[in-house]
Amino acid sequence: MIKVLRLKVLHFREIRECLKLDQDHKECHTHYKKVKKLVKQLNQAQDLINEGVYGDAVSKLKAALRTESSEEKIVLKIQSRLCLCNKQGEFMEDCLSTCTTVLEKESQDIEALVNRAECLILNEDFEGAIKDYQTAQGITDSKHIKEGLHRAEKLLKQSKKRDYYKILGVPRNADKSQINKAYRKLAREYHPDKYTDEADKAAAEKKFIDIAAAKEVLTDDEKRQQFDNGEDPLDPETEQGRNFHQHFHGFPFGGGQQFHFKFQ
Repeated sequence: MIKVLRLKVLHFREIRECLKLDQDHKECHTHYKKVKKLVKQLNQAQDLINEGVYGDAVSKLKAALRTESSEEKIVLKIQSRLCLCNKQGEFMEDCLSTCTTVLEKESQDIEALVNRAECLILNEDFEGAIKDYQTAQGITDSKHIKEGLHRAEKLLKQSKKRDYYKILGVPRNADKSQINKAYRKLAREYHPDKYTDEADKAAAEKKFIDIAAAKEVLTDDEKRQQFDNGEDPLDPETEQGRNFHQHFHGFPFGGGQQFHFKFQ
């Protein structure tokens, strides 16, 4: 039985004792049924969390809130689990909402601060994520929080440079099919051979190289992980970055020599 039930378990035992004394006690019987239902809902939610089925876990937790909406400590614990599930499931809007609800009631809830920080990162609010991580660090100085704060700071710095997600116009949790679809659309739109004016062609070539770089990083698991951790694997100062930019530098678009590529 999960921790959120400790208070209710005590009540559960008291109700059983009450029913032993008087099986027809209406108030005890009604409360017994309610607590039994709540225990079942929360245990099912925890099983779904353990299995990584966060959408279904959210549904169970919301049902538990409908069952118990007045016991403040229990409600807060359920909302904390909702905050976690929404973060794990990358349900960004609900994550920000539920985690904020928890923090309005308990401003030093470290788990809610960290979960909201991660959702703020997904939402590209890196300054907000830094603030939450700094608040958490002021409460407890853990390695996990230090690493999260460092990553958020690097992502903020990175966002002021080249952002591959923004280049392709996809969210940070986009899957490969979304990334490839966005790439194909933009690559067709900005292929330099479509332009005759030299200034337009030069601008399109620069845009096309950025699009190709974004696809290169975001469809490669290792490079994408590097980027998500705040490091640009195609930074010209790195060997990978130099190789990529050398490959595209001076590439003969147009001029009777077409640039051929595959739309994957």
